[in-house]
Amino acid sequence: MSRNAPLVLPWCRQGDGIRPPCRRLAVTALLALFLLPQLAEAMPAFARKYSMSCAACHAAFPRLNEFGHLFVDGNYRLPDWKDTGTRPTGDDLLALPESVPLALRAQSYVQVREASVIDVRTGSETSADLDFQAPYLIKLLSSAPLSDHVTYYFYGIFAEKGGNGETVIEDAWFSHDDLFGSGVGLMLGQFQVSDLMFPRETRLTFQDFMAYRMAKITYERGVLFSGELGPLGVDIGAVNGNGISDNYTINSPGYKRPDHLFDNDGDKSLFGRIGGELGGVSVGLFGYRGSQPNATGDAGMESGARDTDKRVVGIDLSFKTGANTWWFVQGLWNRWDGFLDPDRSYDWFGGFAGVDWVRNDHWTLSALWNYADAGDLEGSDTIYEGIAINTVTLAVSYYFMRNVKAVVELNVDLQDTVEQSGQWYTGHLSGENYLLVGFDAAF
Repeated sequence: MSRNAPLVLPWCRQGDGIRPPCRRLAVTALLALFLLPQLAEAMPAFARKYSMSCAACHAAFPRLNEFGHLFVDGNYRLPDWKDTGTRPTGDDLLALPESVPLALRAQSYVQVREASVIDVRTGSETSADLDFQAPYLIKLLSSAPLSDHVTYYFYGIFAEKGGNGETVIEDAWFSHDDLFGSGVGLMLGQFQVSDLMFPRETRLTFQDFMAYRMAKITYERGVLFSGELGPLGVDIGAVNGNGISDNYTINSPGYKRPDHLFDNDGDKSLFGRIGGELGGVSVGLFGYRGSQPNATGDAGMESGARDTDKRVVGIDLSFKTGANTWWFVQGLWNRWDGFLDPDRSYDWFGGFAGVDWVRNDHWTLSALWNYADAGDLEGSDTIYEGIAINTVTLAVSYYFMRNVKAVVELNVDLQDTVEQSGQWYTGHLSGENYLLVGFDAAF
């Protein structure tokens, strides 16, 4: 493509014209470029590249607004990406950013809380009523278009939850937005399966979307295909199913081979989501089918050698009221066949519901309800009794700048604590009430 030719993303083409979402994208981009404050030097990589305020894509960082979702759907780029921040090389087959696009996110908190660290075997307890969690997180992010269709994205964590001296790569992928001119997009790498519903990285609360963690549908290595079927969006993927922490040295041909397996069995986990809009409400249906090792050892804390079937079915709903209030609901029904007893299936349910209100440029208020019923895992005398949760979280954020905020969050535990009843110290032995105050910044 000539650098002087109009830049239209392939997914924007519709016959000889442009699809309506792309017309909105182009109009919004022009408005953002000319009307929003130019704060590029204080913003992360995308804002620096396009000389736009974070408010172009975020209702309140990190929550995305409508334009932000269009930006993501457009493969993390604006139509003029090649003419913006790309170094002239005289080579139409080379598109290098002027500089390596980098951004940082940092979080520090003080937390007053009730929860304790309890040794499952002995019951010994460690607690800190007042806990200085600083730094809580230091993250390096990078992303840029590499061609008319290919984009990369990754972030690495230098420190998280006190794990200094560690470096962990979580999201890390390449994406292509138009495979063989089919209109089907592809993502290959590490990503969160749960991002098909509500991305955890863009939530406004410190408290997590707990059902995703408990169902083990967060970070995985694999491939994801995305496309459209009439008015519906369709996503289908396959992942290893064993997370991103394990790899295995290949040694069957001999000694000191350099390659590794990233999967520990021959099976892949399959998942997908189909979603659309019904009466102003976004509705999605999710399914996951795969395997996981059985739980064994003291209180089920170890992974066994037996593969067991795992199924997840979910429904998600979201809608917006007024100009600045977002509502969202997620339900997940889980079946783990033979997870503890090889002759038994274990069903349990988890979900959450929440609302984010962006009151103005400086204030946001959020509420989140996390709920899960351990179902057949209740009374199992394993750590999986701890799936049960019932908490309400209220958060208030004050934005000093678009990318710097102070956070005050209260978490209220509505579930009764229990006494030890089996051989091991499992279940809801201590409450989950906490009050958190701190800072969150991206730059």
